[in-house]
Amino acid sequence: MTVAIEMGQTTAGAPATLDLEELLATRLLVQGNSGSGKSHLLRRLLEQSAPWVQQTIIDPEGDFVALADRFGHLLIDAQDHTEQGLQVAGERARIHRVSTVLNLEGLDAENQMRRAAAFLDGLFEVARDHWYPMLVVVDEAQLFAPAIAGEVTDEARKLSLGAMTNLMCRGRKRGLAGIIATQRLAKLAKNVAAEASNFLMGRTFLDIDMARAADLLGMERRQAETFRDLERGQFMALGPALSRRPLGLRIGPTETAPRNAIPRLMPMPEATPDAHAIILAAPPAENNRPRRRSAAPDLLGQLMAAKNIASEIRPEAEPSLTAEQLAKRREQLDHVLQAVTQQPNAAFQAIGVLYQEFVVRCRIEGLGAAVPDLGEFRRMLTRARAGLGSDVTEDDDGWQDVSARASLLPEDMQGVFMMIARAAKEGWPCPGDPAIARAYGSHSLRRARRLLTYIEEQGLIVCQIDGAGRRIVTLVELAWATAPGDPNAEEAGNALAAE
Repeated sequence: MTVAIEMGQTTAGAPATLDLEELLATRLLVQGNSGSGKSHLLRRLLEQSAPWVQQTIIDPEGDFVALADRFGHLLIDAQDHTEQGLQVAGERARIHRVSTVLNLEGLDAENQMRRAAAFLDGLFEVARDHWYPMLVVVDEAQLFAPAIAGEVTDEARKLSLGAMTNLMCRGRKRGLAGIIATQRLAKLAKNVAAEASNFLMGRTFLDIDMARAADLLGMERRQAETFRDLERGQFMALGPALSRRPLGLRIGPTETAPRNAIPRLMPMPEATPDAHAIILAAPPAENNRPRRRSAAPDLLGQLMAAKNIASEIRPEAEPSLTAEQLAKRREQLDHVLQAVTQQPNAAFQAIGVLYQEFVVRCRIEGLGAAVPDLGEFRRMLTRARAGLGSDVTEDDDGWQDVSARASLLPEDMQGVFMMIARAAKEGWPCPGDPAIARAYGSHSLRRARRLLTYIEEQGLIVCQIDGAGRRIVTLVELAWATAPGDPNAEEAGNALAAE
């Protein structure tokens, strides 16, 4: 089905349309200096396409919150949610096909990057069954995919840039159509900007930006100066969803308006005789001064403090359990976890979805007070996907060494390493790529091979291929080695599969 979105009029007075179906496959880059009309363009596009496709907007300035009232978008205030909560929210929004606005207003640059990255990761990592078409609009994209390091930490920049790269480079197959807007192309990471096939270039004045805009539109360098003459709301368009040749257009009106209106000139008030006394009066007492809203790090500290207090109180509120009772509880939790992981496609579902199912089943079994938190559940699930029972490491120095080495890896890779370690300890065939991918929670065999390469680069294993093309993995320092195994085998060896 072809849906033509009317964006406005061309310079010749004809309707300027955008092919929505083509846009979903080819992505869009919008560039223009502050005041050129980028946000107005995005608002027009979102309003016109709202009835046809799911949308999400990464909104650093709170400009698009009005869409929630007019078109029913779910407004998510990032200040009120943790990064983990936002990742789960992204997954659920994708699953239930709810359009959203992620309002990042009020956060500093680093927290904006972290929370936007978490939400985008939730959209990206959802299971294949929920890869519905979706427009993902990122305003002021240079904040989330900067070309050079700024004042934020390297970790925050890496998280945000990775999420933006996934959106623009790998999102198409998952149904995600990235629409990014930036004030300057020079500030935007090249690998993010390069993936767009449609361009809308607005007013700009710097020579380097004009030259890059002209190159993207296939215009001659001498024509680049025309970008200085564009008025607010005027753009040059090019791309399969817009026009095969550079086309000038003017964006039409919108139904909603930004919350932050453009400042207008207004007359000055009459001079106040006691202005000096009012402005330079002594400040109020410190305890009477209105306090600013606590920043996210302070909230996190309060939450951690509350959690520590709760952990100190819990032993008094809950009677101590005998070793036999603890063993029985552990067995019950393992039974519930096994029931969750044996559901169809459980290996590829999001952590948040599985945790909800786990909590519900625990309550049904009468284990409401003993439900592990999300972090502990993640560790339990990692071990279960790797085929490891809760008793594997007890009273075993070798397995304690394995756990110590696994802790050097990212949490989602630890289960894969431990699965290979167990196969090596028991002398079972090396797990095949399908088994490794399943333990990691992925369908991709290529990702499974990359995981092995990464773990080998960390100096934890050595991979070899024998003359028959079978893979052997040896654990460094432990002298454990798997039996030769077919990399394409569906199961992780008969013994491991039997469990």
